[in-house]
Amino acid sequence: MRISGGTAKGRPTATQRLLKKMSDGERLRPTSSKVREALFDIIRSRINGAGFVDLYAGTGTVGLEALSRGAGSAIFIEPDKLRADTISNNMDKFGFKDKAVVIRGYAAEFIAKAPAKNERYDIFFIDPPYQSDEIEKVIPMIDEKGLLSDNGLLIVEHFFKKKLPETFGNLKLLKQYKYGDTMLTLYGKVKT
Repeated sequence: MRISGGTAKGRPTATQRLLKKMSDGERLRPTSSKVREALFDIIRSRINGAGFVDLYAGTGTVGLEALSRGAGSAIFIEPDKLRADTISNNMDKFGFKDKAVVIRGYAAEFIAKAPAKNERYDIFFIDPPYQSDEIEKVIPMIDEKGLLSDNGLLIVEHFFKKKLPETFGNLKLLKQYKYGDTMLTLYGKVKT
């Protein structure tokens, strides 16, 4: 896996060892380069200076690419030690250490501990295992805690056959993009 654009373009982010199964048997499914390119085309006008959260970081490639393309800061949430350490090492190698932090843990834990309405982020990237119920679990938590900035985007990568609701509380489905068996679904705050 390599960064496809920005200041770290072409730099490798993951090895075969990193892509193997986690200790709990979960297999990593990294976001393809095609989907990443599309994602950053979609958010091109919003990425500069944005606070970016890579909620299911895995290899960290999406969050690292966000920093490479101009995000102001990034938070990576990853429970696996090897993967979290690899993301940290890549942050150092790419010169992003002062703009990013890796939190070793699970998405729901991070959201639950986030201070309500004190810390807000511009872009959440949510890419849990395709067969999990994590999307339905974490999006309402993000909304309830008020963690998305007023003009922020919540981007969900999921299997194209999985139907997501039009709304999650104050978050409304804005647009969907399909790439093979992958869907990117964008949510934003309902304007009042």
